[in-house]
Order: sequence, then C-alpha cells, then structure tokens
Amino acid sequence: MLSTIRKKLRWVKEWLQKRNEYSHVNLFEELRLEPADWHNYLRMDVETYGELLKLVTPLQKQDTLMRPAIFVDEKLTSTFRFLATGRGYEDLNFTTIISPQALGRIIPETCVAIYSVLKNEFMKFPATTAEWKVISKGFEKICNFPNCLGAAGGKHVRITAPPASGSYFWNYKSYNSLVLMAVANANYEFILCDFGTNLRISDGGVIEDILFYTKLKEGKLSIPLPEQPVGSLLLPFVFIGDEAFALRSDFLKPLNQRELNHDKKKFQL
Repeated sequence: MLSTIRKKLRWVKEWLQKRNEYSHVNLFEELRLEPADWHNYLRMDVETYGELLKLVTPLQKQDTLMRPAIFVDEKLTSTFRFLATGRGYEDLNFTTIISPQALGRIIPETCVAIYSVLKNEFMKFPATTAEWKVISKGFEKICNFPNCLGAAGGKHVRITAPPASGSYFWNYKSYNSLVLMAVANANYEFILCDFGTNLRISDGGVIEDILFYTKLKEGKLSIPLPEQPVGSLLLPFVFIGDEAFALRSDFLKPLNQRELNHDKKKFQL
C-alpha cells in the first residue's frame, strides 16, 4: 500500500524527465538541411521561425527551485505542431516529451505571447483617415474597386463542444463550431479578427456584437469623407461582405441570389 502511494506521489514520470534526449526538438538540426521537410513540420520556413523565436524569447520563464523551466523553442514548436495538426495534448505528449497538463498551459500562453509581439505589425487596425486611405488604394490597385476599406467574412471553425453544452455549438453543417469573423485588406491580410460566437447565429448577427461594427454605426472609425474616383461620381468609403450582412451606406453586399433577374445579374458581375 505504501509503495502504491509513493508511486502516485511522483512529481513527474521518469521518461518525461528525459526531454533533452527524446524531444522532437533534437530533430531540428537535421530538418534545417531539408527546407521542404522543415516547412512541412512547422508550416513556416527556418527564417520565419527564427524571427518568432527571437521575439518571444524575452517572455521565457525562469527556473524555480522545484524544476527547470521549459525552453522557449520547445514551447514554440509544441504550439506550432498543435496548430498545424490539431493533435490533442495526450498525443503531442509523446513527441514533445511534455506532459498534457503542461501543454494545456504552455500552448495557450504561447499563442497569447505570439499575438502580443505581432499584433501591432501584422494585425494593426487603422486609427486615422490616412491609414484607411492606404487600404483603399490597395483595393483600387489590385481589385479595381475604389473607396473600399475592407472585406468582411465569417468562417466555421470546428471545435469539440464543452461538457454539458448540448446543441449550443451545433451548426447547420452538422458539427460543433465557433465563428472566426475577420476583416481583410486587398492583400488578404487581416486588419481585424474576432473569435468566439457560436454558429447558430449568422455572420450578420455575429458582426453586430463586434466593437468594430458598433463604432462603424456610431461613426467613430475615422473613415474618410466621400471622394470622387477618376471618371466616377462622388462615392462613400465602404466595407464589403456577403449576403448575410446588413446593407448600409458604408457596408455593401451583393444582391440576393434568389431575386436576381437578367439585368441585376449582369450588374452584379
């Protein structure tokens, strides 16, 4: 009985203490010689990984008297493998040599760290009229669409429903999901991203709950005043979306497919 109790009181399994020997991080020096394999494993090239590692390294936790901290590169690669494959913590446990309990803390923390160091450069929401006009010029140059400030859309993200949630997250495609709602510029780069609404609500309903849309309706986004593109009329600056969104003077959507006649279809094309 006493030996059983002692086994249960182990701080960590013995094989998990041999991370330096068995971890997938040991494979990296070989993968560097095969760029295609490296990219397939982490979904990014060596240079991008190196830059991210430099940015998040200052967030490394210090060793304690109880145990050494897990290195940043191990946290980063574990997170990328989780995002790239969707494998569960119990499965990643065997390649990362990190316990599922630790992965359950490390991966969310690392995602927050990546967001915190990249958000101002790669998902910067325009704050001035001049910044909105830069996005508008991109749509005019690439898409031949003047005075456009962004394209909005929603995406079904499959999830495992939380316990006792019933059909709350069940969508019309017959699986559990949440909505990723985003606004992108002409280069397919996000300028805004919101995640967390269940998909029993349409895209139009989801965007109603986003601070961006509230400020749009209140006129607090510093959107430029209407301008006249070359060879055109005086036009307002607008966002665009699909049929699920509400039509506004600053938010355009296509004509309803069910109501298209020949002239409307020609106009829409």
